[in-house]
Amino acid sequence: MMKVGCLLLLLSVIVIASTTSAVLLGGWSPIENVNDKEVVEIANFAISEYDKRSGATLTLVKVIKGETQVVGGYNYRLVLAANDNKNYEAVVFDAPWEHVRNLTSFDPIIIHA
Repeated sequence: MMKVGCLLLLLSVIVIASTTSAVLLGGWSPIENVNDKEVVEIANFAISEYDKRSGATLTLVKVIKGETQVVGGYNYRLVLAANDNKNYEAVVFDAPWEHVRNLTSFDPIIIHA
């Protein structure tokens, strides 16, 4: 009976550990410095690509906040302020070693204080 209890405990620990690892590997991590040169470059790319696709003429005012996710490259989820006094959430996939950068989404958002 004691062996069955130990086995169940061990199995529980393995399941919890594997679930936690899966969440951490694909999870989003906050960007500490949104003024970093690379982050601003990604933000400008997002706005430029959005302008090409939509015919808009937005320019970046600032990056408000952002997160990254490791996924065979990097996803950047950025909240941007633009010159039209609106905020946008942009998601950009970047794999610089493959010379790949794509705008995945670009949507207006309302930031609640």
